[in-house]
Amino acid sequence: MTDTFASNEFGTLGRVAIKHVRDTFVDQRTIDAEWRALNFSAPPDVERAMREYDHFADLIASSGAEVLMLPRASGVGLDSIYARDASISTPHGMVLGGMGKPARGAEPAAQGAAFEAWGLRVAGAIEAPGTLEGGDLIWLDRRTVVVGRGYRTNDEGIRQLRAMLGDAIEELLVVPLPHWRGPADVFHLMSIISPIDADLAVVYSPLMPVPFREWLSDRGIAFVEVPDEEFDRMGANVLALGPRRCVMVDGCPETRARLERAGAEVHVYRGEEISLKGGGGPTCLTRPIGREESVTP
Repeated sequence: MTDTFASNEFGTLGRVAIKHVRDTFVDQRTIDAEWRALNFSAPPDVERAMREYDHFADLIASSGAEVLMLPRASGVGLDSIYARDASISTPHGMVLGGMGKPARGAEPAAQGAAFEAWGLRVAGAIEAPGTLEGGDLIWLDRRTVVVGRGYRTNDEGIRQLRAMLGDAIEELLVVPLPHWRGPADVFHLMSIISPIDADLAVVYSPLMPVPFREWLSDRGIAFVEVPDEEFDRMGANVLALGPRRCVMVDGCPETRARLERAGAEVHVYRGEEISLKGGGGPTCLTRPIGREESVTP
């Protein structure tokens, strides 16, 4: 396997890492022992979660992407199903994150072991006291990175990332995130924005900083607005399989209709167990490693 790089969030998926329910939730006893401490809203039902995940994984595979299954690992828990957060794809190779949620601290090393087994280059890791989670980082294009500064990603983590990227990028924009529901809640930059194409993003504007929203608009990016009643169902967390081809949690009919009016092909999966209870939508469930550098507005 050769090294690769996901230089945007919307090009056709080439290679993506995911972690199945059977290797994260494992069984009902494991779920019942962990869900409260990890701030899940309720205990997932393992049998329903298995069915949901199989459908989700089929959607990803049907895109033509090469799907790499992260293995079961010791020291990690239910949250490791949300594979995006523990690492970042960069021009220099994979960078292992520094988890802002202490209970997830072992996940980057576990992913790093899998990357090395697959022959993917690991370029470095965010070191304490730095924190940086993958859900807070968006590649807008191959030279432009946006990073959310919130409770999961701190200034030191961003400083380390900037140093690692060096002249591989032209701009790193830091977006201050709101307090919202506090440090115990799952809130990343990708909770409020998901690029669907070079010139289109799904957004929840009430939680977007005005300068960031204006900056995106100035770049020619149009918005699919998520209504208030669909935000908690992860209407703003949408995974692009390719330009204007996407996957979202079922139950957001208005956001889906707006996406389709914007020319998007939308696929849905039932995410009651694998997404809503743990606070992680389709972007969270996937770690894109390679995408086509296809598109300019």
